[in-house]
Amino acid sequence: IGKGYIVKDGTDVAILNYGARMGECLAADETLTQKGISATIADARFAKPLDVELLTQLAKNHKALITIEEGSIGGFGSFILHALNDNGLLDGKCKIKTMYLPDIFQDQDTPYKQYEDAKLNASHIVNAVTSLLK
Repeated sequence: IGKGYIVKDGTDVAILNYGARMGECLAADETLTQKGISATIADARFAKPLDVELLTQLAKNHKALITIEEGSIGGFGSFILHALNDNGLLDGKCKIKTMYLPDIFQDQDTPYKQYEDAKLNASHIVNAVTSLLK
C-alpha cells in the first residue's frame, strides 16, 4: 500500500498515471519515442498514502513531470504539487503539468469521446509533453 512503480524507464520526461489512463500513457510513449523523446512511465497506484520516494525520483531525474488522472481539479495532481512543494522540488528544475477531468458536466457519450473532450487521450499527453519540453 502506498507504493507506485515504474513501468518503463526514460530520461526526458516522467508521466505519472493515477487510474485507468495507463493505456493512453503507453500509446503516448510510442509517439514520443518516434519524436526522439525518452519518457519514463510510472503508475502511482495510490493517491493516499502518496509514494513520495517515487515522486522525488521522477522530479529530480527528469526535465518535466506530467500527472494524468481521471479526477477533477483538487485531486491527485494537487496532492503531487503539495508533496513537491513540501520537499523543495518546485524550484523550476523540473517543469510540472497536471492533467485531469474538466470541472464541468460532461454529456454522455462513448468513453473515447468523453476523454477526447476532456483532453486526456494519448494525443493530448503528447502535446503536453512537447509543450513542456520546448
